[in-house]
Amino acid sequence: MFKFVIVLSALITVALCAGGDDQSAETLKYVNVVNSDGSYNFEYSSSNGIDFGESGVGASYAKGSYSYTSPEGQPIDLTYTADENGYQPQGDHLPTPPPIPAYILKALAYIESHPFPQVNLAKRK
Repeated sequence: MFKFVIVLSALITVALCAGGDDQSAETLKYVNVVNSDGSYNFEYSSSNGIDFGESGVGASYAKGSYSYTSPEGQPIDLTYTADENGYQPQGDHLPTPPPIPAYILKALAYIESHPFPQVNLAKRK
C-alpha cells in the first residue's frame, strides 16, 4: 500500500510539473526517515507550491496529505489514510455522492426495526 501511495504521489508531481514554470521548480524540503521498527516519515515541498507528507508503519498504515494549485488556479488540499479499510481520501475538491432519498432512509429504518427471524437449518430434517 505504501508503494502505491508513493507512486501515486510521484505521478501527480510529474503531471503537475510537466508544464510552464513548474519545469524550473526546485525542491525546498526533503525528509525521508525509515525507522528500525518499520515506521517512516516522508516529506517534501517545492518552489512551485507542491507540498507532500506521509507517515506510517510498514505496509499496514499510512496517513498523509498533499497540496498544490491546479492549472485553473484552484487550491487543492487532500488528506488521506490508508489502512485495512483501504485508501480513504478527503478533500473539498473531491466529488461527493448525492444524498440518500427519504424513501430509502424510511425503508432502511423499517427493515432495521423489523428484523427477519433467523432460521436454524440444521434442525430442519
